[in-house]
Amino acid sequence: MESGLNFSAADLAQTRFAVSPMWEVVTSFRLLRDTTEPPLHRRWAAQVRPRLAQAGLDSGWLAELVPGHGYLADFLNPTPATPFPTLAAELDAIRASTPAQVRADLDILRTKDPAGRRPSPRLRLLREAPEEALEKVAAEIETYWELALAPYWARIRQLLEADVFHRARQVAEHGSARVLSELHETVRWDDGTLHLVRRHCALTRDQTGSGLLLVPSAFAWPRVLTRAVAPDPPQLAYPARGVGNLWEPRTNAATDAVAAVLGRSRTLLLTELDTPASTTQLAVHCGLSAAGVSQHLTALRNAGLVTAHRSGRSVLYARTSVADALLAPSDELV
Repeated sequence: MESGLNFSAADLAQTRFAVSPMWEVVTSFRLLRDTTEPPLHRRWAAQVRPRLAQAGLDSGWLAELVPGHGYLADFLNPTPATPFPTLAAELDAIRASTPAQVRADLDILRTKDPAGRRPSPRLRLLREAPEEALEKVAAEIETYWELALAPYWARIRQLLEADVFHRARQVAEHGSARVLSELHETVRWDDGTLHLVRRHCALTRDQTGSGLLLVPSAFAWPRVLTRAVAPDPPQLAYPARGVGNLWEPRTNAATDAVAAVLGRSRTLLLTELDTPASTTQLAVHCGLSAAGVSQHLTALRNAGLVTAHRSGRSVLYARTSVADALLAPSDELV
C-alpha cells in the first residue's frame, strides 16, 4: 500500500525537526515487546528487560496502549512544542489530552485488535475517567523512563541531535526535497508529494494539519512510524543516522590522557560505565571497594561526568555526554 502527503509552499515552510522523548518511549517499548532479539539493541535490551519485568511494566498501561504491531494510541505522541522538548513537557501534553481524543484512540485500538477482545479494566477506566487514568499512564511512563531510557539518554540524545543537525545542514545546502527523499527507503519525494510505500495505513493531507514534523528515533528501525491527528501537523518518526553504532564501546587510548587528570580509578569507572551499572557491580568489575567506588562516583557526579538513576532498590550510574567527549579519540573532539 502507498500513500501520498501533498505539500504546498506553506507546508514546506512549516516542515521542521524535533527530538521527542515520547517517541523513544513508545518505539523502545514496542521493540522490547518483540519476542525476537533486536539485532541493533541486543545489549540494551538484555539489561532493560529484567528491570521492566521486576517492576511489572511488561504488562501495564503501556502494554495496553502500545501493541507489538500496528496502531498505537496517538495521544502518547503529542506534537512537540520545541525542537528538544523534555519528557516532563510531553507528559504534561499527554495529561491534557481531550476525552474525545482518548476515546477515539481507544476505538481504533479496539478495531485493530485481531482477537476482538473486550476492553480491559485499564482501558475501561481510560474511557470512563480519562483524567484520572492519564495520571496513571504518565506515572508509569516516568517509571519506564527511569528504568529503560534515562541511564542511556545522554548517548541516545547525542545520536538524535547529530541527525537533526546533519539534516538541517543538508536542507541548507541541497533543499528539503533531497532530505525528504533520504529519510528512509520507504519514503520518496516526487513532484510536491511525499510518498510512503509499504504502509498499512494511509497518510494524506486531509487527515492532518499543515506542515510536517520529522522525528529521528533510535528505536524505530527498520521502519518509519506516523501520526496523523488533525489539526496537528503530521509526524513521521524515522531511524536516526548512525544508530548501528549506538551501543558500541567508546573507550580508547584517550583514557591515558584523562587518567593523568582524573586519576586511574575514576577513569576506570568512567570506562566501565559504557553501560550503566550500580556501585556494587562497579566494585566487582574494577576491583575496588564499594566505599571507594561510592566516593569516586560522588566526585564524578558533582563534576557532571556521571548521572544517577534509581532502578528498584539499586541506583544505576551512567556516563554523561561530557564524559563521552572526554573519552573520545582526539580527532572526534569538537
